Amino acid sequence: MRRFWLIGLTAVSVLFAYSAQACGERVILETQDDTRSTYGLAGPMDGARAALVLLPGGGGYLDLDETGCPRKLTGNSLVRIRSLLHDEGFVTALVDAPSDRQGKEGLGGFRIHPDHAMDIGNIIADIRARTGEPVWLIGTSRGSISAVNAAARLSGVQAPDGLILTSPVTSGSEGRHKAWVAQSVFSVDLEAIRIPVLVIAHTGDKCVRTPPDLAGLIVEKTSGAREKTVKLSGGPGWSGRVGVKACRGKSPHGFIKQDSEIVSDMARFIAGGKF
Repeated sequence: MRRFWLIGLTAVSVLFAYSAQACGERVILETQDDTRSTYGLAGPMDGARAALVLLPGGGGYLDLDETGCPRKLTGNSLVRIRSLLHDEGFVTALVDAPSDRQGKEGLGGFRIHPDHAMDIGNIIADIRARTGEPVWLIGTSRGSISAVNAAARLSGVQAPDGLILTSPVTSGSEGRHKAWVAQSVFSVDLEAIRIPVLVIAHTGDKCVRTPPDLAGLIVEKTSGAREKTVKLSGGPGWSGRVGVKACRGKSPHGFIKQDSEIVSDMARFIAGGKF
């Protein structure tokens, strides 16, 4: 019995150590109006290829613990691929919703607000100072709205060096009970974005907000130094209809079981490789 208990304790200790290593540390920054921005910083801090600021979808509320591990949105594609990005030599900063936006709606309509862009800019500047590496902004699903908002508005040390959007929200719905449901990446001045832009969509994505056929319109409007739209196919697919239920991580919308492909495309584009 004692031996079994020790083995069990060792297993728990290893699991805890792995979790802490995978998540790194929680960083808290003071922002405007006595609010706080929080992100989880992890990955190879010495000799990193670049630092990647990860903006998840949904309401954006991750409820990061003391090690920077999310308690919520754990199935989000950017949360899932985080360790793979570390393996590729990238530092990651997983961004939580600010302290005054952690209710049920999370970021809601704040995703296109100038103050939201400033919050992200403060995080970018902090990571740039910590790592000394280029900083890329990656947004998935509704996080793509936050990403283009920041990329279009920020300058100097707060501005990202590149932009990656996965399953970007390109379709809104006017007249809904919640006005922010009408927001999409096209709610932002995309022409103001002049950094490299990669858009990744899935041909089987049936999320009503992210139709893959509209993904290519983004790079038609941005003014990026390099621009590319990639459409993945394959995976387990989605048997249901087009709708809100398809807007989940465990579906083509979240590139389920295709994490390695997504990471490979990101790494190739960041390195300036051809497709």
